[in-house]
Amino acid sequence: MTESAEPAGTDGTAAAAPDTGQDDHEPPAGPGATLASAWSWFVFGACVALWVPMMAITWLVTLPFDRARWWVGYLYRKMPVVVQKLNPLWHFRVTGQLPADPRNPYVVVSNHESFVDILLISHVPWEMKWLSKKEMFRIPVAGWLMYLSGDIPLERGDRDSASAAMARCHQVLRRRVSVMVFPEGTRSTTADMRPFKDGAFRLAIEAQVPVLPLVVHGTRRALRKHDWRFGHADAEVRVMEPVPTEGLTVDDVGALRDRVRALILSERDAMRQAAA
Repeated sequence: MTESAEPAGTDGTAAAAPDTGQDDHEPPAGPGATLASAWSWFVFGACVALWVPMMAITWLVTLPFDRARWWVGYLYRKMPVVVQKLNPLWHFRVTGQLPADPRNPYVVVSNHESFVDILLISHVPWEMKWLSKKEMFRIPVAGWLMYLSGDIPLERGDRDSASAAMARCHQVLRRRVSVMVFPEGTRSTTADMRPFKDGAFRLAIEAQVPVLPLVVHGTRRALRKHDWRFGHADAEVRVMEPVPTEGLTVDDVGALRDRVRALILSERDAMRQAAA
């Protein structure tokens, strides 16, 4: 589980006009939510204990023929799926047009409502390496699994780290594995979607691979503020049509960024209206 980061860059987009979004108010947790949360934390701990040796064995077995760490990363993304399936307070689903070939690489981008977006997006049935804040890799056990799965660390505000991260992203794409980026750079603390940064779109143009937009909705209340108990969440990640980059140059980064942001914003608003 990772918290994605976007290299510092020119935003180039105006802040979105305020929208009503999802009601962030969560009713007080009752005994049922308390018991469900205790059970879910137990499941999470048990899964971590199980996944550490499973991932280590998978890495060793596949090392001679899987330099991209596709299989060990794929196994890692299954842990949040199991955790969610056994959490009675969370109901997640994947909709939209899934890529026919999971090894056809994309730069995958999504809006970012909550830390739980990472668990939700892990339900998509293909492997991708996440560009994530370096401090996430320092978390005991979880950070070790991120390194083992081949995720890509980024020290925000450090140019050398950003250059190294982009070089790793190019390498991952050449090995026919997708890269996942939150172009807002961090979670939005309001119902508004933050401006997108350039990095993901520059990467897609330089590598001449399509951008695959995802839209997440419904995760904002999955984690209660200042409380160990989980909230109720009926969340969805929608896979949109890929946006091609063939023939584009770095001069087209801003236009590509704005186009993809508009597509995600429009679809997110439609999902909110349907859920209202």
